[in-house]
Amino acid sequence: MIQEEVGSVMATTTARTPMGAGAPPAAPQGAPWSATIVGLVRRRPVLSFYALAFAVSWAGILLVIGGPRGFPGTPEHVQRLFLPVMLAWLAGPSVAGVVMTGVVDGRAGYRDLLARMTRWRVGARWYAAALLTAPLVYLAASLALALTSSAFLPGILTASDTAALLLMGLAYGLLGGGFLEELGWTGFAVPRLRRRYGVLSTGLIVGLLWGAYHFSVIFWATSPSGALALGLILPLQLFAWLPAYRVLMVGVYDRTGSLLVAMLMHASLTAGMLILQPLALAGVTLAIWLLAWAATWWAVLATVAVANGGQRARPPLRKRTTAEVAS
Repeated sequence: MIQEEVGSVMATTTARTPMGAGAPPAAPQGAPWSATIVGLVRRRPVLSFYALAFAVSWAGILLVIGGPRGFPGTPEHVQRLFLPVMLAWLAGPSVAGVVMTGVVDGRAGYRDLLARMTRWRVGARWYAAALLTAPLVYLAASLALALTSSAFLPGILTASDTAALLLMGLAYGLLGGGFLEELGWTGFAVPRLRRRYGVLSTGLIVGLLWGAYHFSVIFWATSPSGALALGLILPLQLFAWLPAYRVLMVGVYDRTGSLLVAMLMHASLTAGMLILQPLALAGVTLAIWLLAWAATWWAVLATVAVANGGQRARPPLRKRTTAEVAS
């Protein structure tokens, strides 16, 4: 796991990566510091990617809000700075993914990234899974809970301006969650983790780190306070259900090899959240929603596993050769 990379780096900066032949050797003694850093990054690409992604996001947010004193944001600051904060936050995985692809794999990596981003011939069922799963689950969960309270009605049914809600949800889903985030998560991290781990382990690793990545913007924008928010609601928002959905995303990507489909699957989740999630939930009702939402996604994941006939998780994938990347 990621922790194993940290321990390996601390043990020795000259060891070769255990991921197999073809990894670049450690920089020779006396080499320029830049060459040493590049060598370390190439030996520990996933760890380096996440370090860069988190650093860019945090640095960008702190720059926009004026430093640590801007956490958490006041309602006035959130309203005024929301768009620049979101752009700074989204720059993390996208910038890190593009930069690390160039550092680790060079032009061949960029060709492979573009090929996966434009791979659209994957079968209608995968588009259906990517585009419809999250919205249908949002509707099912909210309508079921709405039987107990109207507070859980889908947002699109209670919003004062449905056209604006739809436009914002679709635009942010496609550009923010879909394109910018997945340039990093599925564009860089997932394929490399799949060389060492199965679908389940890869999804859980990426899903947990995906949740941790959301901490900065959720903490700033929602200003959680009190024991209930800090002890229950914030962890539920970050870790309770994102790993389950990411396992599903890794499974779909594993079968299609399409970064485009992964982007659409993330976009549908984000758009569904903005358009269909109940609005203005807080306190106990928000905790109930998050618990039900998390339970629903783990049930969906279990159902998919059973529907696959109890097959074992797909094994790690071998590293593609240079000729395969270029083809």
